[in-house]
Amino acid sequence: MLETTVRHLATALGENRTPIFAICLGHQLLARAAGARTIKMKFGNRGHNIPCTSSLTGKCYITSQNHGYAVDAMSLPAGWEELFVNANDGSNEGIRHAQRPYCSVQFHPESTPGPRDTEFLFDVFIQTIVRCVKSPKALLQPVEFEGGTLDGGDPIPLKVNVKKVLILGSGGLSIGQAGEFDYSGSQAIKALQQEGIYTILINPNIATIQTSKGLADKVYFLPVTRDSVTKIIKHERPDAIYVTFGGQTALQVGIQMKDEFAKLGVQVLGTPIDTIVTTEDRELFARSMESIGEKCAKSASASSTEEALRVVESIGFPVIVRAAYALGGLGSGFAYDEKQLMELCNKAFAASPQVLIERSMKGWKEIEYEVVRDARDNCITVCNMENFDPLGIHTGDSIVVAPSQTLSDEDYNMLRTTAVNVIRHLGVVGECNIQYALNPFSKEYCIIEVNARLSRSSALASKATGYPLAFIAAKLGLGIPLNEISNSVTKVTCACFEPSLDYVVVKIPRWDLKKFTRVSTELNSSMKSVGEVMSIGRTFEEAIQKAIRSIDFHNFGFNDTSALMSIDNELQTPSDQRLFAIANAMHSGYSVDRIWEMTQIDKWFLHKLKGLSDFGKLMTTFNASTIPSGLMRRAKQLGFSDRQLARFWSSNELAVRRLRVEAGVHPFVKQIDTVAAEFPAFTNYLYLTYNGAEHDVDFKDHGVMVLGSGVYRIGSSVEFDWCSVRAVRTLREQGMKTVMVNYNPETVSTDYDEADRLYFETINLETVLDIYQLESSNGVIISMGGQTPNNIALLLHQQNVRVLGTSPEMIDTAENRYKFSRMLDRILVDQPAWKELRSMEEATEFCEKVTYPVLVRPSYVLSGAAMNTVYSRHDLANYLQQAAEVSKDHPVVITKYIENAKEIEMDAVAHDGKMLGHFISEHVENAGVHSGDATLILPPQDLDPQTVARIEDATRKIGDALNVTGPFNIQFIAKDNEIKVIECNVRASRSFPFVSKVMGVDLIQMATKAIVGVPVQAYPAVSIPQDYVGVKVPQFSFTRLSGADPVLGVEMASTGEVACFGRDKYEAYIKALVSTGFKLPRQNILLSIGSFKDKMEMLPSIGKLHKLGYKLFATAGTADYLQEHNIPVKYLESLSNEQENQKSEYSLTQHLANNLIDLYINLPSSNRFRRPANYMSQGYRTRRMAVDYQTPLITNVKNAKLLIEALARHYDFEVQNIDSKTSHRTMVLPGLINVSAFVPGVADLGSDDLQAVTRASVAAGFTMIRVLPLGLHGSVTDARALMMAQQNRHQGVYCDYNFSVAATSSNAEQAGEVVADVGSLFIPFNHLSGNISKVAAITTHFAAWPDDKTMVTDAKTTDLASVLLLASLHGRKLHVSCVTTEDDIKLVALSKSKGLKVTCDVSAYALFLSQDDFPACSFLPSARDQKALWEHLSTIDIFSVGTLPYQIAQVVEPETAEPAVGIADTLPLLFTAVSEGRLTIEDITVRLYDNPKDIFLLHDQAGTSVEVEIDRPYVLQAGEAWSPFVGKSMRGCVQRVMFQDKTACLDGEIMPDAPYGKD
Repeated sequence: MLETTVRHLATALGENRTPIFAICLGHQLLARAAGARTIKMKFGNRGHNIPCTSSLTGKCYITSQNHGYAVDAMSLPAGWEELFVNANDGSNEGIRHAQRPYCSVQFHPESTPGPRDTEFLFDVFIQTIVRCVKSPKALLQPVEFEGGTLDGGDPIPLKVNVKKVLILGSGGLSIGQAGEFDYSGSQAIKALQQEGIYTILINPNIATIQTSKGLADKVYFLPVTRDSVTKIIKHERPDAIYVTFGGQTALQVGIQMKDEFAKLGVQVLGTPIDTIVTTEDRELFARSMESIGEKCAKSASASSTEEALRVVESIGFPVIVRAAYALGGLGSGFAYDEKQLMELCNKAFAASPQVLIERSMKGWKEIEYEVVRDARDNCITVCNMENFDPLGIHTGDSIVVAPSQTLSDEDYNMLRTTAVNVIRHLGVVGECNIQYALNPFSKEYCIIEVNARLSRSSALASKATGYPLAFIAAKLGLGIPLNEISNSVTKVTCACFEPSLDYVVVKIPRWDLKKFTRVSTELNSSMKSVGEVMSIGRTFEEAIQKAIRSIDFHNFGFNDTSALMSIDNELQTPSDQRLFAIANAMHSGYSVDRIWEMTQIDKWFLHKLKGLSDFGKLMTTFNASTIPSGLMRRAKQLGFSDRQLARFWSSNELAVRRLRVEAGVHPFVKQIDTVAAEFPAFTNYLYLTYNGAEHDVDFKDHGVMVLGSGVYRIGSSVEFDWCSVRAVRTLREQGMKTVMVNYNPETVSTDYDEADRLYFETINLETVLDIYQLESSNGVIISMGGQTPNNIALLLHQQNVRVLGTSPEMIDTAENRYKFSRMLDRILVDQPAWKELRSMEEATEFCEKVTYPVLVRPSYVLSGAAMNTVYSRHDLANYLQQAAEVSKDHPVVITKYIENAKEIEMDAVAHDGKMLGHFISEHVENAGVHSGDATLILPPQDLDPQTVARIEDATRKIGDALNVTGPFNIQFIAKDNEIKVIECNVRASRSFPFVSKVMGVDLIQMATKAIVGVPVQAYPAVSIPQDYVGVKVPQFSFTRLSGADPVLGVEMASTGEVACFGRDKYEAYIKALVSTGFKLPRQNILLSIGSFKDKMEMLPSIGKLHKLGYKLFATAGTADYLQEHNIPVKYLESLSNEQENQKSEYSLTQHLANNLIDLYINLPSSNRFRRPANYMSQGYRTRRMAVDYQTPLITNVKNAKLLIEALARHYDFEVQNIDSKTSHRTMVLPGLINVSAFVPGVADLGSDDLQAVTRASVAAGFTMIRVLPLGLHGSVTDARALMMAQQNRHQGVYCDYNFSVAATSSNAEQAGEVVADVGSLFIPFNHLSGNISKVAAITTHFAAWPDDKTMVTDAKTTDLASVLLLASLHGRKLHVSCVTTEDDIKLVALSKSKGLKVTCDVSAYALFLSQDDFPACSFLPSARDQKALWEHLSTIDIFSVGTLPYQIAQVVEPETAEPAVGIADTLPLLFTAVSEGRLTIEDITVRLYDNPKDIFLLHDQAGTSVEVEIDRPYVLQAGEAWSPFVGKSMRGCVQRVMFQDKTACLDGEIMPDAPYGKD
């Protein structure tokens, strides 16, 4: 059909009168005209995200394509070359002529729709035409492209060569910085491990997977601060550091240290710190954007409130105020007038030295792009997301939809192109996120900010697209280009592509504001949410309804709710109830337009929600018997749950389920494959939808289901993700197939490579049953995910689901407060007096009887929800009402609240009620502080052995009564040596990761094995260092929750936790406290102590503070009390109505506002007397001020005492061994001894061989060597030769050494002269030089050499027999060196058995190399000899290095024979034998330390040790010295050698300040 066109084209090519540029079909026509073939492709390339690599520059471009044929590059005639190649399938994407101005491309550079990355090709073509018009010569030249070529032009950046990388973590989870960094950091570590890099992580967050064994090679549980990081860098000497995987915490440290990294010898990987500074400093950022013609919001920075008032005049109100360098919008807000501006500035300056004031664009759309760029300038956008809420709410508090639903292709690509330009201009390497404000009525946009690090959105984008951003970013930081990294999901395409989504994702934040008193629920530019859920559906409606249900199991979906709210207020001022307000408004008949006017939420979203609201109303007109199956299917496609429909039809969930199943309405399983099924891909990342026609997978695995933790919230956070992941990994180690169900995008458990199958789905009865039945699962583990799975345990059991572990009926007994209390009474385990709530009268009567205070406790709740301490009759009714609401279907119990009791935590594992392991930790705070907010100490330091025994006994009884299989946790209170049970959780608890990591025993691994019936060792040995304590400290986020009262009570308030280790509890506590961001006081401490009891308890500690030189301030009552006790203190007054004339020197609020106080200890008295709810006490006001002005605050008496004692002990915070945990077994050995060190130039004056040998020795773990007296050319035989040998030490000697003297046939007298200066006499028969020919010649030595000094010989066979005879006749000790044959080892064994004083050593090389390996080396043992050596291991006293390695090198590669050969191989060879079970560690230490010391009477080496990683496999690389083992897999890597109390060598490198050894 096109033959004519091809002929015409061929004519044009031949005439060469004009340049030619061809596109798509034109490209194929041009190729055919040139004489090439086209071929039909299997699938074709269709889409606007196809990567093409330029053959000229190596750069990769994203293109739009739509074709099923391709040019066959193999058929191109001479003179033509490939111009572009498809980065996925390698097919041809473009050609050009080598001497003519002809070129063509298969893709569409005109790009509508699609990316504009290759529009430059038109400019190239126009320039070619212009050149040809100017000069006809140009018709004889090829088309020219800018940007250099592969063989010339810009040099391509090389891959970064690093061996050891330090990664900074993010510390405890807090609002604005949560589990997403656990996920991204874990991904980064996986990527570095894949590249064979040794990883060190600093992260005190003990609850995360990131800090678990098996991920990073070494984890330091220390604060992520400049001070800690500097010390660790000096201690570990890494080659490089990543600061972009630990949120703002890591970034801040990176910025503070940016000028120090180079001095410390550390390279920053990924995005350069200067780029980070530009993106963090808003003014620099605005200038940088201006320079490329991009717009930011009109803004200015100010360093004082006055300056802020001045700059606002040019910008105009309303404005947004932000603190620079702050995370999650901390200290930011909107100001509509000067008064609001001043309030915001005061708070912001407490957090930051600079504020930013910018024009407010409230009501504009907020759009985000995740952008990835490599060192070669390839740049792609991985995910674009749109906020459901307009600008004005922090993106972390917004509902986010991906991909954006309301942008046109033009808008999308306009913002995409901008994103790529901005990121290239900034020079980001790795991953970043760019946020825009887009005017919904025009194309006007502003760049809000760029986060040049992994952010919360990155975790969401990774899960939303299946593209592992953090993993890729870590690889890009090493200089690997995008098109060389494979897509880890499809395995066939490359990572340089933009994912296609055939589904929609919705993220909704989770707030826990109900847990705080007086907190403001208004949403603004400062983030308040504690977690988020993500849901996947084929339609927006399906996805958003799933997401609403995921946030809280009480939610049905998008329905009107009975919650009390003023609809208009909620719509105008957004709060955490906004979505429900929209539902109520629609239910009440508000129109979409009216809601839009009040909320500015895009009408597209509102119309979709209105559709749901209307459909819900329609559903109420049916019941279960009248609903047509078509409508039922439609309801499911719109995301309505069975429970929701049951509510419409006045039925119940299971009845609706039966009806649905009978009607044949089932969900379909779809996979997230990143390529929208455009390429064949098989992934395990799945979701359920009713908008489908077939399953994407088959169900042959019958895997075990593990239910995850669900959304992070206060009380159920990353600890449960740790438990879920450890459970899945344990199951996989046992060869079982696993299915993970979770819906939290911030977790490691929802990482596609953790389980065999991942269902990104809500954890509720309907979904779990659907998955269970589809997968025909072998059972469900519910005890790892915290409270969420526990809530459906009984329901699953009733539906015949095989629940693995403890029976759900028993779980119900523990969760149901009434049943549990009754059970304790039955098994005679003590508990506080209790009563089930039946009526108000009974409750009041009970409380009067046991006396107030009492505790109100609902059933089936997490983190003490609605749990309250009641001090008076007035409060009782109110609190009981709250509890009944939370625990609708289960009983509420009232118990006596025991004051001033110690709380103790028990974490245990059992199988069929029999205990397999347990650990007890003690709380610092007294009972009454929720266990999640308590400071935990392990091993316990102050528990009476009797108390411990009683606790263990009670635990056994409870475990037995509940017939527990798996994990459980019990909280006890102890008072006057009596113990009482507070509660029992028959599931993993918050403290499981803490106790498992501190004690080095993975309780979850044990529990999982018990649950699935795999044999498990009960009470495995615990090996923890001496003087070692772990302390877990809660991480609070009160700064984020404006108005919340920062006091601790029975309901949990902390958002995360950290833990550190110390030699005692004080050291561990102070490190952990600093890890939460707490600043230790320098000078001024303010005290305000409520109760008299607390004043008395605190008095000795306050006296200590005075003695330590702190300046003390106090409020009225406290000041009087302290002055009475002769403690000088300055009185501060806190007047409620700050009078203008109050002198600032006496004003407490002025002191706080001006940051004059370094620490505020405020101990409130318990509120026994009911105050009106709106009453704001002075204490509350000052506590809140302390939080708002970033003043460290302590509100618990026990914590205050612990901190003061810790301050008094003046810890130096130097890095210690106990600060870190390794993924591999690390042993600390004594400094080892090589008794046979060969120094070729031992007696040559000026030789540096001694220096080379000692240098290699210390690097290999030998801190003392005995130098052989014979060299290659000379020997130490007399005083003069010894003096020359000793002179060589001036070259520098790196370990202790010891010379000996060689015997000759005539030097008995001369040898006698040097006895005092040498360690032994060496009688050579088989050395490389200077041997004795006959035994008779040495008899004189036996008579002359003193008895107390050892004689050594290397005699063999008959010579050895003769020397042994001489030794026995003279009754002398004799050491036989370098035994290699069967006869000799047997002879030594026989001599020993006959009582001769004989010892021997064998070179490590003789045990691992034989004549079979090197036939030319006759001095090596034969295979039979070697077997005999191993059989006579007990005869061998010492392992040595000896001369064997040097001899082999001389034969095999003579030019590589150097002094250090063989030394570095010794320990790895021996430890590899340990891993193979041929030797034990004791075999090594005895033969390289104990025996050498005893046999040669060597001195102790104080301050000397060798740290060896015993079981980490590594491939031996070629080093400075030749080795026959290069390329072999080894174990036993020497990490650190301490010599004379200093680090002499680290990772094989001698330290610049390494100490010198002595003779």
